[in-house]
Amino acid sequence: MATGLENLKIYQMAKTLEIEIHRITGTFPKDELYRSVDQLRRSSSSVSNNIAESYNRHSIKDKCHILRDIAMSEAEETESNILRCGEKQFLSGALAKDIAMRYIELKKAMYGYIRFLNNN
Repeated sequence: MATGLENLKIYQMAKTLEIEIHRITGTFPKDELYRSVDQLRRSSSSVSNNIAESYNRHSIKDKCHILRDIAMSEAEETESNILRCGEKQFLSGALAKDIAMRYIELKKAMYGYIRFLNNN
């Protein structure tokens, strides 16, 4: 049975992207393990973890702060890093662009959720 958090669209999107980033980075060069791989895995997991943290906060102000100032920044960082990894040819440019576009959609959805929280 899914919790309220598990039903939250932005959480589902972030979790799916995190798992995909983890899978994709497994194919990166071994010398990138403590550089690009570690950074991408940390930032992508931080997005979903911060959405989860914000979900359980009691005040709208706290929820929005975590989403806007932390989760959004981590999503931006992940998007930027995945595009650079495409340029470095650790993955195809098309795949890097696809994932980056999905992070853009996630950020738009997070902004929508923040507007929803502020209006209710």
